[in-house]
Amino acid sequence: MFAVIKTGGKQYRVAAQDMLKVDRLKGEPGEIVQFGEVLVVGGDSVMLGTPTIAGASVAAEVLEQGRGPKIIAFKKRRRKNSRRKRGFRPEFTLVRITEILTDGQAPTMTASVRRANPKPAPAPDAAADDAAEEATAAPPKRKAKAAPKAKAAPKAAKKPAKPPARKAQKSKSGGKSGGKK
Repeated sequence: MFAVIKTGGKQYRVAAQDMLKVDRLKGEPGEIVQFGEVLVVGGDSVMLGTPTIAGASVAAEVLEQGRGPKIIAFKKRRRKNSRRKRGFRPEFTLVRITEILTDGQAPTMTASVRRANPKPAPAPDAAADDAAEEATAAPPKRKAKAAPKAKAAPKAAKKPAKPPARKAQKSKSGGKSGGKK
């Protein structure tokens, strides 16, 4: 099933699980947004809107808010000593289409929960208990000197510098060398 939606003055053909960059939308990453202007819904049977389909919507999950590459708008009017340089970075929202809804349905999928990769922290109780036992059991020992590290293989010797190249001898006559024959 696919749909044609309108957002930001542009039209997009979308299907479920499509990733799409659209003009900036309100919403934090992880939220579900709905596009209400659905122009066409296709699949087994095609429904065309006049101009939109009543009760149809497309649900999407916001993945990222970002800014695109810099765009330079340079205008020059020749022979008029007139030039203008302006630049900007367009803001966009990256969304993943979750489902296409018809007949006024509400989105069934909820925003996916992004799990950060938590680093396992050492248990503070076990570390404190071990340190306390070592302190009471025996006096601190001196650390033995570590064995010297093996040195890396010596670097190859540098090649001798090349002598400067000599320029070809020019004839004093100013013409081509060899003369006429």
